[in-house]
Amino acid sequence: MVTSHDLTRGSETKVMLKLAAPMIIGNLFQQLYNVADTIIVGRFIGPNALAAVGSSFSVMVLLNSIILGLCMGSSTVFSILYGAKEIDKLKNSFFISSCLIGLLSLIINFFALLLIDEILFLLRIPQEVLVDTRTYLQIIFYGIFFNSAYNFFAAIMRSMGNSMTPLVFLIISAIINIVLDIIFIVSFNMGVAGAAYATIIAQGASAIGLAVYCIRKVPMIRLKRKHMQFNMDIVKMIGNNSILSSIQQSVMNLGILMIQGLVNSFGVSAMAAFAAVVKIESFAYLPEQEFGNAFSTFIAQNHGAKEQGRIRNGIRSAVKIITIYGVTVSVLIILLAKPLMSIFVSANETEILQIGTQYLFIVASFYSLIGYLFMFYGLFRGMGKPEMSIVLTVVSLGTRVILAYTLSAVPSIGLIGIWWAIPIGWALADIIGFLNIRSKGVI
Repeated sequence: MVTSHDLTRGSETKVMLKLAAPMIIGNLFQQLYNVADTIIVGRFIGPNALAAVGSSFSVMVLLNSIILGLCMGSSTVFSILYGAKEIDKLKNSFFISSCLIGLLSLIINFFALLLIDEILFLLRIPQEVLVDTRTYLQIIFYGIFFNSAYNFFAAIMRSMGNSMTPLVFLIISAIINIVLDIIFIVSFNMGVAGAAYATIIAQGASAIGLAVYCIRKVPMIRLKRKHMQFNMDIVKMIGNNSILSSIQQSVMNLGILMIQGLVNSFGVSAMAAFAAVVKIESFAYLPEQEFGNAFSTFIAQNHGAKEQGRIRNGIRSAVKIITIYGVTVSVLIILLAKPLMSIFVSANETEILQIGTQYLFIVASFYSLIGYLFMFYGLFRGMGKPEMSIVLTVVSLGTRVILAYTLSAVPSIGLIGIWWAIPIGWALADIIGFLNIRSKGVI
């Protein structure tokens, strides 16, 4: 298996799609972790358990976003150094990043367990699902370090243009998760605890497997003593990109968590519907998100190699790809909204089906907008300007949260106001991103 790929040569469209495809497929399998939980929990335990798992998902996304942001920021540095062919600095960056991510993972794990009751209070969890939510989260929190380890080694491989190897281990992990879900929930009747145990065991398998593979098969990852030092230039480079990328991811998911809390205030039916549509959307626009991450690696390698012409061509190709995909998936989701909701809830749960379908009819019409936003995130991160990604995130999520809380407070609007706030936030952030790159002469 080829362990690296130079993204500074060849057709821009082809190299981006070649890098993005395994990342998209891999993340689709990763989503099976939560989708398997949701389907099996919803069918075999009931709506209350479904609502508990759905609310827990938002918390985990927020916590994991901190680690994911650190890994994404580090990956940008890796890609720039790889594109510039500065191998010793690249190896030194591996060491520094591993120390930073490992330490912060342990800190996050500790405080998540310590403050679990405070987290549940902030989420405004209804009393009837409080016990299940706490049980699920307490177990899931123990998998944070596994998730960090997987994302760190995946970041290294992807920075070198290899997105296939992380895919293999995610597929294995997804299969393990689904099998254990069936065993723990259906056969052993372990409830939401069984779904949580299945997830962390699967995460551990993917993390350990990828780490062992990288150490044994990728010579560039093997460090000498001279690479195990804190070069302050590299520390600053990693710190700037990683911390700002982590802030961007955290702000993005904090806003989503605030929306989750608002939805929770509308009752268990709204919670269950929102849990289902979040899973549907994770498949619908996940390819755009992963394409944005691959685009970031493409931009970073070419930025390191000072290939500005390829960056401009890459932006134009990315816009075309996102537009075609976004329009296509929007049409499909709108046409299949009711059957898709029926995957997660029984036909007799009419209120949940109605709320979820209403959400999809509104939000799914605008999936191209979120695709462009992911592209801007990748562009600014890849060019070493993660602060601009934070600006776009604040605009997008700030608009969404303010409008959602304002509109939903009007009795005649209610939940519909939350749904419409989402695409409006995407649109405003896209406009600002376009004006910025236009004014800087990037396109």
